[in-house]
Order: sequence, then C-alpha cells, then structure tokens
Amino acid sequence: MTDYNVIVIGAGPGGYVAAIRCAQLGMTTACVDKWLNSANKPSLGGTCLNVGCIPSKALLDSSHHYYFMQKHAAAHGIKCESLNIDISTMQARKAKIIKILTQGIASLFKKNKITQLAGIARLSGEKQVEITAHDGSKQTLTADNIIIASGSVPAKIPIAPIADNIVDSTGALAFDSIPKRLGIIGSGAIGLELGSVWSRLGSQVTILEALPEFLAIADRKIAAAAQRELKKQGLKIILGANVTATTAANNEVTINYKDKKGEQILIVDKLIVAVGRQPNTRNIRIPVNKHGFIPVDKHCQTAIPGIYAIGDVNGGAMLAHKASEEGMMVAERIAGQNSEMFYDIIPYIVYIWPEIAWVGKTEEQLKTESVEYKVGQFPFIASGRARAANETSGMVRIIADAKTDKILGVHIFGISASELIAEAVTAMALESSAEDLARTIHAHPTLSEAIHEAALDVEGRMIHG
Repeated sequence: MTDYNVIVIGAGPGGYVAAIRCAQLGMTTACVDKWLNSANKPSLGGTCLNVGCIPSKALLDSSHHYYFMQKHAAAHGIKCESLNIDISTMQARKAKIIKILTQGIASLFKKNKITQLAGIARLSGEKQVEITAHDGSKQTLTADNIIIASGSVPAKIPIAPIADNIVDSTGALAFDSIPKRLGIIGSGAIGLELGSVWSRLGSQVTILEALPEFLAIADRKIAAAAQRELKKQGLKIILGANVTATTAANNEVTINYKDKKGEQILIVDKLIVAVGRQPNTRNIRIPVNKHGFIPVDKHCQTAIPGIYAIGDVNGGAMLAHKASEEGMMVAERIAGQNSEMFYDIIPYIVYIWPEIAWVGKTEEQLKTESVEYKVGQFPFIASGRARAANETSGMVRIIADAKTDKILGVHIFGISASELIAEAVTAMALESSAEDLARTIHAHPTLSEAIHEAALDVEGRMIHG
C-alpha cells in the first residue's frame, strides 16, 4: 500500500493548485517544495509568488503610481509640490504582499488536509519519491500518482555571469536603490516589465535585444504601437544587438555588443539578464529532451504510467495560469474525469503600461498557414471611458475567419488589457464569431466597449471610430 494517492513535486501555481484539487477530489495528497523565504522558513507559491508574478506586479503598481503623479496627475488637476520615492517602503510593501499570499496557500493546504513537506524531491523508483530535507535528512515516500511541477529558473548566458552588479530577474526585484544607468539583456515580458519599473523611478534604461523585431511573438501592429509608447516613456530599446562580452568592475558594468552600426559599448550601473527561463528538471531523475523539458502527451502524462509533468517543465507557454489549469486537468483525470486543456486559447500578457494582452493567432501566423481572415480594429483614443481616464494609447484588434466569422485571435494594447482579454478568451472558448461579440450588449461607458467596436469593425460597422 502506498503512502499517498498523489505526491506533487513543487508548490508553484501548477503544483499547489494540483495538490488542492487532488485533495478536493478525495485523494490523500502530499506536496514537496524546497522554497525558503528570507527567514529560512518554507514559503509556498514557487517563483510566481516569491520572486515572479506577484512581486513584479507589486513593484509595477507602486512605480506606476509614482510615474502617474510625476507625469499625468496635473492633467487631472492634482498638483504635488514635492514628490519623493522611498524604495525601502516599496520593497517592504512587496514583501508583505508575498507573505500574505504564501501564508494563504499554507492555510489552504491545512484546510484541505494536504501534507506539506519541505525539501528537495526526486524520483527514486517506481511510485517512489526521495525527499532530502534542508537539514540533510532523507525519507522515501510512495504514491499511486506523482505530479512533477518543479517549475523553471532564470536562463543564464556565459557572457554575463550573475555576480556583482549583474543580476537575474530575482536580483532585479530586490534593488535597494535606484540605479542611475540600467542595462537589460532581453526584451521579452520579463525585461520589459523590470525595465518599466526602474525607468518610472528614474533609471536610464537601455534594453539590448538580439532579435531584429520587437516582441516578435505579438501582433505586429500591437508591438509597433507598444514600442513607440515605451520610447516616449524614456526606455531605449536597441534591436539586433548581440552582446559579446560583459565586465563588472568599479561598481559598474561594461557591455560590449554588436549591432547594425558595428561594435558598441554600453556602461551601466546594473545589468539585468532577462533572456528567458529554463525548466527546473535537472535533479528530478526523469528523461528529458535536449532542451531539458519533460515530454508529455496532451494530458500531461509522461512515458511512465502514473507520472505527470505540468507547467514550465513540460514545454509550451511558461505561464502561471497555464500551469494551474494543467494542474486542475491532471488532478481530475487521475480521479477519472474527462478533463481537457485548451492550449490554443491561453492568454498572454505583458504588464507594461499600457498593457499588452492577446489570445489566439496573429495575422502573421495566419498568413503562414494560408488562412483567409478579416480584421476589425478600434483605437482607445475613440473610447469615452479611456478618454475620461486620460489613457488613450493603444487599440483592440479582432481577427476572424473570412468565411465562418469564427474569432481566431484578439490582440489588445491599452489600459487594463490584462483584464479585458478575459472576455476574448471566453468568447473563443465558446467558439464565438465576431458577430456574436458585436451583438453582445456592453455597458457604457466602459473600456470593454472597445472590444464591441472592434467586433463591429470586422464587418465595417464600427460606430465611434
């Protein structure tokens, strides 16, 4: 007889959700996680809650308030004679949020009678998990099913080793002062968000991106509009910049890179390496592919019966919500339910300001696939609600099949895009047409009316544009 019905390795947004859902379904469940907080105590939530999604959004919100007061409050008739920023208070607020949320997960574990184990876990045999506690002691537990949700870690590059004033995303969230000159390698979501935080607070930010296109994964018109906005905000983004060397000395970092103009040198006070993330599968003792990911089928089951891999470790989108939904699906399938994961309607978000959010296909993808499509577009500058908020940058773009009118993609750059995208995801989950959205009554005045107008524009019926 096994010790548990399910053992989950990792307590990030994939692992802790999987553990809770397994327990809800009546399975005896244990969850092993190695994370320790600054007080050397177990801290659930993985990268997302401890050094990722949540702390970065806390700093983004704090810096946005400061930037608003500096640049935009006067337009609302709000005047401030003296404005100061206290980084220690900002960081303390971030830490408090992390503590509340991680303790909240611990409470949920207790409520659902989940056994919480602190340490490093690895597979040690059929249905066996070996756990090495932080004091070095070991124990081996057995389970009918094992869910690997060990997440990912910041990717490293040899030319910019983490040391002195060269940091990864974790280090960039913990600055105790505002760097005057800040360099960032990588213009993905992590680089742009961290760059936005410190730029708003006064850093001179330069982002070096090796690719020739800005946000190549996003809709081209959305990406172009976002790039222009970031430039207006003071971020310098250099595309086609290949970093060849970095030298940290005398409390600054010298970066050698090559772009279309030739050899270049950039000197900064801090350098953030934000070139993506890699799966944390090194010590799990399970076969991985050449990129370190665990191969799985469409239900996240590995080649070994009863062992599943969810979230960042199995490839695909490295997103917290993707991991959580996979955790739910796997738990329910273990319980005998026929749950499925809809990978083609996972929303993506970049939390700059205004925000970028999208779901489904881009025009570029549809052209490559030779799919005929039509597009509706509405600018936020024509939105009454956006105008009232003095946040008129950006647009909503809806792409629909030319023949069936089925929505194939929705792309948003603008105020509260991260919230607005949920309507698009729901519509696509229901296989709605653009006409369905166009016929849906949207309250006035709201930002969501921009989605309504873009849907109308698919057939050239936009009213307020």
